[in-house]
Amino acid sequence: MKLTFLRLSFWLYLALFFAYLLGPLVIMSITAFNSPSFPRMTPWECLTFDWFGALFRDERILNGIKNSLIVGLGTVILSVTMGLAAALMLTQIWPKLRATFYTLIIAPILIPGVVLGISTLVFWDRVARMLGQQPGGFLSNGIFLTIIGQSTFIASYCMLVLVARLQRYDVSLTEAALDLGATHAQAFRKIMLPFMRPALASAAVLAFLASFENYNTTTFTFGEYPTLTIELAQKVRYGITPAISALAFIIVALTIFAALANEANIRRKALAAAGPTVGSAPKTGLRLPRILSGNPAAILLVLCAIAAITVVGTAMTYSPDQCVADIRAAKRLKAQEAVEALRAAREAREPDESTPSPRTGGGNSSFGGVFNPTNLGGESEPEPVPEPDQPKAKTGFGGVFNPTNLGGDN
Repeated sequence: MKLTFLRLSFWLYLALFFAYLLGPLVIMSITAFNSPSFPRMTPWECLTFDWFGALFRDERILNGIKNSLIVGLGTVILSVTMGLAAALMLTQIWPKLRATFYTLIIAPILIPGVVLGISTLVFWDRVARMLGQQPGGFLSNGIFLTIIGQSTFIASYCMLVLVARLQRYDVSLTEAALDLGATHAQAFRKIMLPFMRPALASAAVLAFLASFENYNTTTFTFGEYPTLTIELAQKVRYGITPAISALAFIIVALTIFAALANEANIRRKALAAAGPTVGSAPKTGLRLPRILSGNPAAILLVLCAIAAITVVGTAMTYSPDQCVADIRAAKRLKAQEAVEALRAAREAREPDESTPSPRTGGGNSSFGGVFNPTNLGGESEPEPVPEPDQPKAKTGFGGVFNPTNLGGDN
């Protein structure tokens, strides 16, 4: 009973872990096929492939992808080269200096990307001024600065991957090649590099992915060449569309294809090394091709390829226009009904304007009609204007200023 409970807990934990890890990606991928203009999975309206077309018509996104590929390629070349050099030096340096050298190589990983980006921009700007280059020169180019800024810390990742492989290298192989007359360059190229090839491939993939998704360092160095992450960040500030979800779906699909292809290749090599009898298909029933027999990754890869072809073919023939028009008509009808309901509720709350108020005798002012001129008790008559030769009413001065008190006419 206890063992069963532990197994259930373990599988529940795995389910929650993968749901937490992959749930956002699945939801975002689904929103790429929903028709609303804002990415959402519910309520589901219409199946559409229009957001993929909107993605490929977005010049800013396409330009960002191009810049990201260029920067990623340059970062791979520079980071793998520096990482290999650092790994070779770390394994051959004096043992008492290894700890110090290792700390210096790992330090860029611990430095915030914002600091690396600002320092790269300031340093190479000073170098360009010292060399007399005008603004916009090679040392001030956004592609160059981004590659340099990203390589400062990505090379450390590459070094860690290569050191792990290099520690299993047998130095006696190089010594034997040197004893047989090979130069150091020949021993490195024909013996060490083939041994390091898997680690170099892993370091290159790691460097490209780290460069492709980097934002903190790139935001200070890109200049006139924004990468994909910069373009996406700028678009999010003004509102996103399901075209971003379409891009996410494409990236997830390519990642799955690459992972399955790599796993299928590893399984194929393992089966080839084990012999033709291992993993062979049974003599009865459905017989699979030899490349798929005993290779689940290859089978999944073929199924995913078939699904991708089916989706592309459906997208070329399917049109959601009628469904979208019906949804819009339903939304307009629903909005009209809501407006009419609000109008009816407002009319029910407002009193009839033709019914006079008991306090004001007409009108519905909340002040009780105190400002109504008819409430003054009668109509006011204009005050008569006295004739010039008639004395006015007595004042406190006894009429001394009346011109008739002069005793005669002038």
